[in-house]
Amino acid sequence: MHTVFLSLGTNLGDKERNLNDAIAHIQRRIGTVVAKSAFVQTEPWGFESNNSFLNAAIKVETIQSPEQVLHQTQEIERMLGRVSKSVDGKYHDRIIDIDILLYYVDSVIKGDGLHISTPELTIPHPLMNERDFVLIPLKEIL
Repeated sequence: MHTVFLSLGTNLGDKERNLNDAIAHIQRRIGTVVAKSAFVQTEPWGFESNNSFLNAAIKVETIQSPEQVLHQTQEIERMLGRVSKSVDGKYHDRIIDIDILLYYVDSVIKGDGLHISTPELTIPHPLMNERDFVLIPLKEIL
């Protein structure tokens, strides 16, 4: 069993429902959600919008590889209505965003976990230390 920490965010529609729906899909498709932070309201980061965000972090126990988790989270985003990802640092409003923050093999949580750097996936998440909307919920469940 492995442990993955995910960040979730939404700034469109019924935000609380969006996060709860994403968590339910993660539970069904990725693994057992063993910890969930409080939902935190934040301002947009990296772009202008009139829509505030609702963010959370979750801890999931899974047998899936990091690449499988990535593909599952992307599929969940599409299922919930996300039509495009942010590219080249150009951010926009979104119904749901799910990011892999940290991944620990065999659930041994020490150090910063597994390191992956491919064109498709970077773990630990490269910008998480710059984002309070990620760090505050993550610290709550660590």
